[in-house]
Amino acid sequence: MLLATDLDGTFLGGEISQRLRLYQSIARHPDIQLAYVTGRSLESVLPLLADPTLPVPDYIVTDVGAGIYHGDTLQPISELQSPIDDLWPGEQLIAEALADLTWLKRQDIPQLRRCSYFCDPEQAGNEELAARVRDLGCDLLYSADLYLDVLPPGVNKGSTLKSLVEWLQIDGDDVLVAGDTLNDLSLFRTGYKGVCVGESESALLDATEGNARVLHAAEPGCGGIIEAMAWFGFLGQHGMSAEMQEVVKPGGAELVIVYHRLPYEEKRIDGKLVRRRPTSPNGIIPTLLGLFGNGREGAWVAWAEHDDADGEDFETHTAVDPERYPHLTCARIALSKSDVDIFYRRFSKEAFWPTLHTFWERASFREDHWQVFLRVNRAFAERAAEEAAQGALVWLHDYNLWMVPAFLREMRPDLRIAFFHHTYFPSADVFNVVPWRREIIGSLLQCDYIGFHVPRQVENFVDVARGVTPIEILKRENCAPRFLTYGCAVGLEETTTAISVNDREIGLGAHPVGLDMSRVQGCLDDEKVQAHMQELREALGDTRLILSVERLDYTKGILEKLHAFERMLEENPELQGKVQLTTVCVPAAAEMQIYRELQHQIEQAVGRINGRFTTVDWTPIQFFFRPLPFEQVVAWYAMADVMWITPLRDGLNLVAKEFVAVQGLTQGTGVLVLSEFAGAAAELRGAVLTNPHDIRDLANTCYLALNLPSSEARERLRQLFDIVNHHDIRRWSDGFIAASRGEKPDTPHERVSRVH
Repeated sequence: MLLATDLDGTFLGGEISQRLRLYQSIARHPDIQLAYVTGRSLESVLPLLADPTLPVPDYIVTDVGAGIYHGDTLQPISELQSPIDDLWPGEQLIAEALADLTWLKRQDIPQLRRCSYFCDPEQAGNEELAARVRDLGCDLLYSADLYLDVLPPGVNKGSTLKSLVEWLQIDGDDVLVAGDTLNDLSLFRTGYKGVCVGESESALLDATEGNARVLHAAEPGCGGIIEAMAWFGFLGQHGMSAEMQEVVKPGGAELVIVYHRLPYEEKRIDGKLVRRRPTSPNGIIPTLLGLFGNGREGAWVAWAEHDDADGEDFETHTAVDPERYPHLTCARIALSKSDVDIFYRRFSKEAFWPTLHTFWERASFREDHWQVFLRVNRAFAERAAEEAAQGALVWLHDYNLWMVPAFLREMRPDLRIAFFHHTYFPSADVFNVVPWRREIIGSLLQCDYIGFHVPRQVENFVDVARGVTPIEILKRENCAPRFLTYGCAVGLEETTTAISVNDREIGLGAHPVGLDMSRVQGCLDDEKVQAHMQELREALGDTRLILSVERLDYTKGILEKLHAFERMLEENPELQGKVQLTTVCVPAAAEMQIYRELQHQIEQAVGRINGRFTTVDWTPIQFFFRPLPFEQVVAWYAMADVMWITPLRDGLNLVAKEFVAVQGLTQGTGVLVLSEFAGAAAELRGAVLTNPHDIRDLANTCYLALNLPSSEARERLRQLFDIVNHHDIRRWSDGFIAASRGEKPDTPHERVSRVH
């Protein structure tokens, strides 16, 4: 069958459950073709194509019949469009001919091959208007007691649809038309079977009364279309087959965490699979696990690498920690090594990672990789849908899972979907280079709540979304005093906290991730860490320590920092022999080839600088090209006079907070020099901010930090520690969960006290 339907009030109307039922049936059923037949222009239809719950139409008839396009390519069907073009005298000619009729007001909407006006009912039959339009060789169409269209002669929704049906060579009895206003009357005059959906305009009902081939449905919108399918016997007696009405049955989990990492570490030792508690220092995984410590029924959805060729059975469900979290299950998704390489190590890191961090010229977009990305995201959505209880909260994490909301909303419309974006989210002029931006944004807009680190990233998302679909700003809040306004590159005065898209309210918020302060304190209390601190203290002596800790990545500004350090030594020779730059650089996985050249460049720069300035008893740069245990890094944090964190772009930067925590808990006076392009810059008042794109500024701010009076350094650290200690990882998770449910966070919990 061919379903030819009006949009507003018809295909976009009705109860959400009936809409999704119809949409899913069309998307899955091979025998249904879909045509949008609308008064909108193609430009105005584009936002609908970004909605992942809507099936992609096979054909689009626009501008009240004046335009006709292929649904997949959005290119005109030339055989049908050309005759319409030949009938159209041109927009400017019509606009000029009607310009002196001041009671006509031109509609400021996109339109092609038609001129649309607002017109009061008493003027709709004006003879002067009718005569001028006839002289131009055009037709008039008036509907809803308000809208007046000047169209090519003989062109309307019905005539263009009839041309399409004949061009497709479809039997007329296999066509169902649907509408709700007088604007759709021409569809019902084609002789095809039709439905005036519930709550249709009375004038349309009157005009179709007594027509045996037109059903006046009781249900509005999609409900009326479903009613008509059954009435006319399309797709079987009940309008759609039983398999088209399949729904995923709810599981038992009240909260579902969907994260790319498992909630435990899994290693193979002597051929045996061993699982142990996570040792990640940032504390996100332990904190998320803590949400299930109160007996809450929950599930953690993650992927695990598995190849069928190994001959081992894959465990789809495992316990996480039966003693601590007896009601938490890990629901695992089996990904082959090939899937992991493409989905995570290659596509995510080669296409999305550079774009998100504004290095779009480094991005590589491949359609075959996108298809793998979609397949993996669908697998995540299916597993989450199976685990979640009725009305449960599903909390998704980061850009690897961008498309999960689209699939999940379709499978389980009852769920509350929240998404936290851990990485930076760029402005529209950068993000819009992504070939699949409409699909991605359309998917994210299926969420009930979306969180980012800082307000600037929220506003960037809103700007990108505004370029994809019409949005209404419902709520805005001042960023101060929680965040900087004009004090850094990522500062902002106001931020959006709620938007409306297609009558759905979506909450937005800024939630900078915090630290697990008790874990930091635990490291400092460890005797081995204390001993290592003493060793470093003795080794450094009077040498001032500048510390840098980061992953190997072009976004981290490592080369720029090395050049700035070289410049600082050149311009301030008194520092030679008295300062040391220690850099801990965690290399990327061996499979990620994009970082090999960068590593080579860094090694060359370090060798050149050390070769230039090294003396018998002093080497300016100590470079660790390997990960250090968190306990060792904590000891280095405690010894640093300056923490030099200068990413070119960063979503947040937890290393800065780790340094502040260690210094605050040990009564240090270390100075944090932080890139103003890191998300943390908008939160961490007291840092010395720098522009990492300016080598001179990098060198000058580092020199300033080395020479700050101790009283100022102590006051800056006090401000920083108060922020980091208060807004810890537990407050982050509690705040996000509460915001995603439209609630206020629970009362504050106990904090780690600063040593005095």
